[in-house]
Amino acid sequence: MNANQSKRVSLPRWLYRVLMLILALLIVVVAAGLYLIGRFSVDNPVSYPDDERHFMYGSTGGERESGFPFWIWQALPQVCAEHLPGRGYASLGMLYEEGRDLPIGMSQRRHLGIDRVFLNCAACHTGTVRSTVDARPRIYSGMPSHQLDLQGFQEFFFRCASDERFRTDFILPEIQRLGADLNPIDRLIVYPVAIALMRERLLMLKTRFSFAEKQARWGPGRVDTFNAAKVLFNIPVSKLPPEELRGTSDFPSIWLQGPKKIRDDGQPMQLHWDGNNTATEERNKSAAFGTGTTPPTLDTRAIGRIEDWLLTLTPPAYPFPVDEALAERGAPIYAQYCAGCHGANGRNFAGTRVGHVTPIAEIGTDRGRLDSYTRDLAVNQGTLYAGYPWRFTRFRKTFGYANMPLDGLWLRAPYLHNGSVPTLADLLEPAARRPQRFYRGYDVYDPQRVGFITDVATEGGRRYFEYDTSLPGNANHGHEGHAYGTELAPDEKTALIEFLKTF
Repeated sequence: MNANQSKRVSLPRWLYRVLMLILALLIVVVAAGLYLIGRFSVDNPVSYPDDERHFMYGSTGGERESGFPFWIWQALPQVCAEHLPGRGYASLGMLYEEGRDLPIGMSQRRHLGIDRVFLNCAACHTGTVRSTVDARPRIYSGMPSHQLDLQGFQEFFFRCASDERFRTDFILPEIQRLGADLNPIDRLIVYPVAIALMRERLLMLKTRFSFAEKQARWGPGRVDTFNAAKVLFNIPVSKLPPEELRGTSDFPSIWLQGPKKIRDDGQPMQLHWDGNNTATEERNKSAAFGTGTTPPTLDTRAIGRIEDWLLTLTPPAYPFPVDEALAERGAPIYAQYCAGCHGANGRNFAGTRVGHVTPIAEIGTDRGRLDSYTRDLAVNQGTLYAGYPWRFTRFRKTFGYANMPLDGLWLRAPYLHNGSVPTLADLLEPAARRPQRFYRGYDVYDPQRVGFITDVATEGGRRYFEYDTSLPGNANHGHEGHAYGTELAPDEKTALIEFLKTF
């Protein structure tokens, strides 16, 4: 052998095997790391090119913090069926379009390695109307969700989480029965962990939201917004005086946000029920907390798209016949009694008191919503988004209720801020002649009285909610007397109602 020739060095067999094993382990670790990064770093909402579809099903970001794993959401109505008032989420007033597996107002996002779903804006601002019992329901975006039982929604999840069946042994087989194609990692790790975490989170929230057990039932179409907000700020709700727990109010309509920004005097309108904020952008971001968002998880681009769409979203025209001659006779009556507070008509919001707050002593309606919103809460809201360009600065405690424009009035029944008056015809009567009890959540319309039919207790196995105006926060008094038209002659009231149908 040439002395200058390199000598071949052979490794011992055992060392060669160790090196190959280390290399194989490195490849596995790198591959696993790439898989985990690829799977668990994705943050991708299901998107919709159409603005109305985006409103109905698009994400606000709530799935990131509060989202339910998709297949757990689908399985729970079967696993905990006895905790629902009927069959599936539809029994809670959630609305389904044919062919869709999620209800209107439920968005989906791929986040932290799993498909997650949660509520969006449309859950509280989309409803249906039937012209007759046999008619197909028509869906209207932007109207109050008069059928949604939001209290029942949260109670279902709290009760289900307290049930011994809220564990992998019961939920995973139901998920597989529903046809989920889960891989071994999902079956053995991801979903068992997700089930345990979801149960723990729900039980924590059940304790924090126990104040609702002391309240009169909200019923469909209503929510106690601000006591839930107090929970988020760690205000001891259990120690609050009783009058603060009576703030349950109807979901509002949300059309034509653009024309509602500025009053006749050039100042911003006050448009929450009690006029506690004058910036639509702040109100929208505040409402987004009800969809499960937090300051870091809010999808500002998605919210901004909804805000832009709502600037010009027009309410649907009244779909039933209108007596034009009778409506014409009602126009001057409206101009005399209503226009100053509610605008010239359903599209022109000019009026000296539109967007102003009327003192509670003058309007005389139930003060529960007003008392529920406190100065302490307003101060705390000012800390939200601290450090963000959109920090809240407009929330204020007021002394009454705001005068709202009446666009789409026919779809906003029941009336008054707490939904205590079922129809326009009833609203034009003194409180003593308004219904003391009536059923809510039924979507067959009464075109003569302008509101939903309220004497139907059950239909198709579903039981509707009986609203009792004698309970705290539910009073139907106020908005009465000469200035409010309750002393008009019957024929004048009929003409006024006919004109209001055109809004």
